[in-house]
Amino acid sequence: MDTLSYKTVSANKATVQKQWLLVDAEGQTLGRLASKVATILRGKNKPNFTPHVDCGDNVIVINAEKVQLSGNKWDQKTYIRHTGYPGGQRSLTANELKAKNPAAVVEKAVKGMLPKNKLGADLFRNLKVYAGAEHQHEAQKPTTINLNDLK
Repeated sequence: MDTLSYKTVSANKATVQKQWLLVDAEGQTLGRLASKVATILRGKNKPNFTPHVDCGDNVIVINAEKVQLSGNKWDQKTYIRHTGYPGGQRSLTANELKAKNPAAVVEKAVKGMLPKNKLGADLFRNLKVYAGAEHQHEAQKPTTINLNDLK
């Protein structure tokens, strides 16, 4: 006799409902914006979340150049990389990275909050970041969402 009245639904590529969302980063704090975007990319805000499946939405972030950092982080926060050669450690401050590529600041923050595996790489491809207010995804008819309304 089956006493369970419900079954656990496991999402797969065919059953996932993906949509396009538009996020305006103007005036948002970088870390808070990135954590909410990472949650949406991962699909954790959906009732049929499955850990090993890409069940998140596609996210477009505009106005990345107008994102905020608190305190003196624009001058003190450093992004470190290595060239692969001896003594090849290079670093940039947040200000230098923003001057070079404003979208990279948001991309690096979100990428650091995604899983470090093949799934994380697939999820990161669902993120599109633009420095200004213009984007090239009008054909996807993205839905504008306010991150302040999310938990």
